[in-house]
Amino acid sequence: MESGSGPVGLFGPLRPVGWWRAVGVRAAAHVLACVVFTAGWLVSAPLASAAELQVQPGASLQAVIDAATPGDTIRLAAGRYDGPLLIERKLALLGEPGAVLTGPGKGSVVTVTAPDVQIRGIEITGSGLDVPAMDSAILVRESAPRADIRDNHLVDNLFGVYLHGAAGSIVEDNVITGRKDLRLAEAGNGVSIWNAPDAKVIGNTISHGRDGIFVKVSKRNTFENNTFSDLRFAIHYMYTHDSRIVGNRSRGNHVAWAIMYSERLEIRNNVSDNDRDHGLMLNSTNASQVVGNTVRGGGEKCVFVYNANVNRIVENWFEGCPIGIHFTAGSEGNVMTGNAFVANRMQVKYVGTRYVDWASEGRGNYWSDNPAYDLDGDGIADRPYRPNDVMDEILWTLPQAKVLVSSPAVQMVRWAQARFPALYPGGVVDSAPLMRPPQMTRPDAL
Repeated sequence: MESGSGPVGLFGPLRPVGWWRAVGVRAAAHVLACVVFTAGWLVSAPLASAAELQVQPGASLQAVIDAATPGDTIRLAAGRYDGPLLIERKLALLGEPGAVLTGPGKGSVVTVTAPDVQIRGIEITGSGLDVPAMDSAILVRESAPRADIRDNHLVDNLFGVYLHGAAGSIVEDNVITGRKDLRLAEAGNGVSIWNAPDAKVIGNTISHGRDGIFVKVSKRNTFENNTFSDLRFAIHYMYTHDSRIVGNRSRGNHVAWAIMYSERLEIRNNVSDNDRDHGLMLNSTNASQVVGNTVRGGGEKCVFVYNANVNRIVENWFEGCPIGIHFTAGSEGNVMTGNAFVANRMQVKYVGTRYVDWASEGRGNYWSDNPAYDLDGDGIADRPYRPNDVMDEILWTLPQAKVLVSSPAVQMVRWAQARFPALYPGGVVDSAPLMRPPQMTRPDAL
């Protein structure tokens, strides 16, 4: 039986063999196109719905945050706003000049629990004073990686910014001023970091409080171009590895860079100016690079090295301290070359019996009190330099012996040691002292 369109069977028009394959391909293509279109719409829908919300003083800022869609920007006009705030979704909280957020004096002013939150351009004040609770201007929880905190003024809070496990976050270009009415034991830190790998703290000005930046149990952090004053430690490291401290400036703190129980750090081009105790302290810190730093006018020691080894301490400038460098027994395994020790009352303090040569590959350090000569003109003094003698060791162990320091007996001992080096009891020797300070880019001269 035939019809006008072709042969007809019992159940309808006859189809050529394999006809269902062509129909199946066309149907599958149609379904796939629908799926792709729908998926694209679902992905783009949140982006399309992101909005900028303008907020005026007097509005309930927490209500605006709770009603916001992930990805929204909330912009605060100049004026005062009440905290505390809890941010539980991705958004940007931006302040116009004059926007001030005030907490109730209890807890943290802003707590962030969502990833990728931005907080910029706001003055934040009024946190609580509970140290164990981490009361902060901005507290960023472990569930909130990649927080971006910039251009804020954080004033009179216990902690400025606390990154509590917030990996990959950045704290940049903020002015952080801590409480001035608290004792040191009661104060918080400008920036605290706990277990926040890849966090960066860059270009901040931090003053008053306990430590400028305190980091504990973390890795791959970068602290760069920050300025510190009126603190206990400018930067305080504990159990933190594979990190960088570069281009920071410390003035008038107890210690500039207090590095403890950490490994594989880069400490480069930092300046400590008139800090009260030490410029740099390395305590059980190993396998690190200490390069191109300036310590000037420390109240006690430019550098204190305690039980630290396999470090390269090279091309640094240590000037105007009562002790240039104090290192203990157990810290002999470091490379010390190309440094300048200038006008320190005592260049080196080392209480130990081992001979330690501070020259490497025929190049030592510059010592401003070395009355050396260089007959062959190669820039290396023709005699080794020994910063200490047996009388120094006696004075370190028996300080009351200082009353004899100018006696004829002491002068005779020193005269004999100068002519018979075998009488030296051990200690530091620079076998290739430099005649001139090394050429280095001193960060304090930039």
